[in-house]
Amino acid sequence: MSQSLVKNTVHLVFSTKGRAPLIRPDIESGLHAYLFGTCKNLECPPIRVDGDSDHVHILCALSKKLALMKLLELLKSHSSKWIKSKGESYQHFYWQDGYAAFSVSPRDVDKVAAYIDNQKDHHRHTNFQDELRGLLVKHGLDYDERYLWD
Repeated sequence: MSQSLVKNTVHLVFSTKGRAPLIRPDIESGLHAYLFGTCKNLECPPIRVDGDSDHVHILCALSKKLALMKLLELLKSHSSKWIKSKGESYQHFYWQDGYAAFSVSPRDVDKVAAYIDNQKDHHRHTNFQDELRGLLVKHGLDYDERYLWD
């Protein structure tokens, strides 16, 4: 084949360090727009970005030129610097070390996008820890609770 054809859609989830509620209303929409733009600049076409006060969800296509781990590294480092530029109250902002990433079938993209769009309502009933555990179980990922949170 003379060209490389790739379509890998991924659902990314990561939290603030210690799940601190630092994604406040004054930066939330700007942060989501920043993450959306970062994905776009990295040739990982974004579909949705949303979350709650202690975590974000990103649905995007993974570039054929970029490893998943590198995408997460760049998203987290660039957005952390951006957040820290938003004032003294954000000087100690950090993302957790780890992340969760799930492949998304083309037939499920709209369903996952709707799930991400519904984060505020979802988190009136479920905290981030329970949400993440549920996603890990749903996707058949084994995990050790001792190393899940930081």
